[in-house]
Amino acid sequence: MIGLGADILDIRRIEKTISRFGNKFKKRIFTNNEIKKCESRRLSLECFAKRFAAKEAAAKALGTGFRKGVYWKDLEVTNLPSGKPTINFHGNSKIHLDKLIPKGHKPNVDLTVTDEFPYAQAIVIINSIQ
Repeated sequence: MIGLGADILDIRRIEKTISRFGNKFKKRIFTNNEIKKCESRRLSLECFAKRFAAKEAAAKALGTGFRKGVYWKDLEVTNLPSGKPTINFHGNSKIHLDKLIPKGHKPNVDLTVTDEFPYAQAIVIINSIQ
């Protein structure tokens, strides 16, 4: 195992932030694809909260947090065709991820997200595979 990160947050915190800052907040934290995905959901606040928690957990698993040039949009939560959530690393987060992986190996990232109002939670595990 290369890294482990977890995060839990109160969905109402995201609700208050979106109510106050609207699209400005969304565009600062989420990619266009993430915004489109969440806004298409009936429970859009829960969707945004889970993705927020997933980004926090991924930054922790990476060992950088949101420092060392790693920004919110460098971490993008997507879903595989099966529906399983995953994280795509872009920019400096990808550079840091690549530095953690031994030569001849590839990164394997597992993400799980859940919500039970008023909480959203995410856990990220980074492993290397040959």
